[in-house]
Amino acid sequence: MKNKLPLKDIQIAGYFAGAIGKITELHATYYSDQWGFDVSFETQVGRELSEFMSRFQETRDGLWTCLVNQRFAGSAAIDGQLAESEGARLRWFIVAPEFQDSGIGSVLLDRAVGFCRQVGYKSVFLWTFKGLDAARLLYERLGFRLAEDHLVDQWGNHITEQRFELTL
Repeated sequence: MKNKLPLKDIQIAGYFAGAIGKITELHATYYSDQWGFDVSFETQVGRELSEFMSRFQETRDGLWTCLVNQRFAGSAAIDGQLAESEGARLRWFIVAPEFQDSGIGSVLLDRAVGFCRQVGYKSVFLWTFKGLDAARLLYERLGFRLAEDHLVDQWGNHITEQRFELTL
């Protein structure tokens, strides 16, 4: 794709039947292909996303999925369960490789941060890892700042895990 899509071509929705599987599959295939992550990553995404959806509350949590011509193109979520103590958590933000650099990432992140402002959260944070430079640029454009980083061995890989925070 690698071109900005007209906003009329980007359909943003919430949950739909099969969304948990599509989000998990996109994470698993992308991070396996691009970063060599193993099955523990896929199982963690599937387990934690399923748990999130089983306790989902519309006034506290958000899930945005993106379709382009009925094709799944990406997702983002806000987990507000610990918003009062730790901040709302941005999770499962991903754009399918064929739709990267199309504007979808910005649309999804704008929706997620807008939701946080609307419900009155004071802060938002996310965990990611060093090397995802395009996503980092999107986070920083919205005002997220690197708050912490450290080396970890997880998902069959050595990564520098990073926490970004945004005060609203």
